[in-house]
Amino acid sequence: MKTDSLNFFIGYDSKEDIAYRVCKYSILKNTNSNIKIHSLKLYELISKGMYTRNVDPLASTEFTYSRFLVPSLMNYNKWAVFCDCDFLFFDDVINLTKNLDDSKAVYCVQHDYTPKEKHKMDGQKQTIYPRKNWSSFILFNCSHPKNKKLNIDLVNSESGSFLHQFKWLEDNEIGSLDERWNWLEGWTSNHNQSNPFAVHYTRGGPWFDEWQDVEFAKEWLNERDEYLSKKFEIR
Repeated sequence: MKTDSLNFFIGYDSKEDIAYRVCKYSILKNTNSNIKIHSLKLYELISKGMYTRNVDPLASTEFTYSRFLVPSLMNYNKWAVFCDCDFLFFDDVINLTKNLDDSKAVYCVQHDYTPKEKHKMDGQKQTIYPRKNWSSFILFNCSHPKNKKLNIDLVNSESGSFLHQFKWLEDNEIGSLDERWNWLEGWTSNHNQSNPFAVHYTRGGPWFDEWQDVEFAKEWLNERDEYLSKKFEIR
């Protein structure tokens, strides 16, 4: 299956507004298809009564849990993508819809990744858990029966480990994406010499002063400058 349209949700964090904008720009720049971008903004979900969780001191972003509302936001229909805002895209995201298997509830890059850093980009303590970064880029089969478990009540009550480790699914219901779709800056290049489809600045990106020298920093800065020069033209 390959379609000419796709709903794409980007996690929005007020501390990383420019990262969100550049991520969105890079998606639209690299496609001729109908990609509908949605921003997952916490205050909007709260105002709609969809997000009622208490503040979690371990949550590193405003969209730590809200990403799992995507099937509900899609009315449990069609396919949709979620990604963190700290991505930069180089390939057409419509290619994600090639050769999908309807028996899979989600697709993701199945990294075997353990971060070396003790703190995240914003200074918060780094947490280590199985399937680290799998949930940073998710292709949801929103109509899959198992994803109907991701209702508003469950997303607002279940633990982070249950959600981020896809514990509402069986292992055979989790499809695998090419790791070039979630290329972890500072890690994937150590074993993969090809070119990324999307770089994930999971350690920290060059929109933070202390993360100016990361891998693919120049590419992100160039994309930011291009976006800023054209931002009033962007659809």
